[in-house]
Amino acid sequence: MAQFSRIEVANTMKSTGMVPLFYHPDVELGKNVLEACYKGGARLMEFTARGDFAFEVFSELNKFAIQKLPGMIMGVGSITDAGAASTFMQMGANFIVTPSLREDIAIVCNRRKVLWSPGCGSLTEINRAEELGCEIVKLFPGATYGPGFVKAIKGPQPWTSIMPTGGVSTEEDNLRAWFEAGVTCVGMGSKLIGKEILANKDFEALENLVKKTLNTIIKIRN
Repeated sequence: MAQFSRIEVANTMKSTGMVPLFYHPDVELGKNVLEACYKGGARLMEFTARGDFAFEVFSELNKFAIQKLPGMIMGVGSITDAGAASTFMQMGANFIVTPSLREDIAIVCNRRKVLWSPGCGSLTEINRAEELGCEIVKLFPGATYGPGFVKAIKGPQPWTSIMPTGGVSTEEDNLRAWFEAGVTCVGMGSKLIGKEILANKDFEALENLVKKTLNTIIKIRN
């Protein structure tokens, strides 16, 4: 069962401004990544469930977060059907992220009052997601649309909350473009948790990068 309500999750996404994305089959490596992000100030983690036995890995990481990292909100991404969403929610997923708009996933998440963020690529999809109760829409792939798309949407729909994923980097110019366009938060995967950091197991460098990125977001917002 989720430890955090969908409103708590949405508010944390808005307040911190960043959701790190990560997947690796090694549970111990995952724990170190999770802890480094936490020490750096992140309070959310989207586990991108793309590999075999991802259910088991997420279960262990979520237990670790609950026991060792108070206030860390674990969710799951790359979910493509309602069955998978239900399974991860049974393991305590606090939010569900999908690459596309799936109404079957909306139904099972709403039934359990768990935040869900669908990947949308048009105003029509965004409107439908909001009609289905979506708090924060995922713009995916972000690099394809860019900050200009967000600005255009926010004009007629200032109430729409958008989280771009894909095409977001840790550089200040990139982050500034997205936040000045009006995004609520950004999803960051390999640009934040890079292959080199994982290969070298340089978790201190990851902690510092997370801290620097969050500080940059605070600076831009102020």
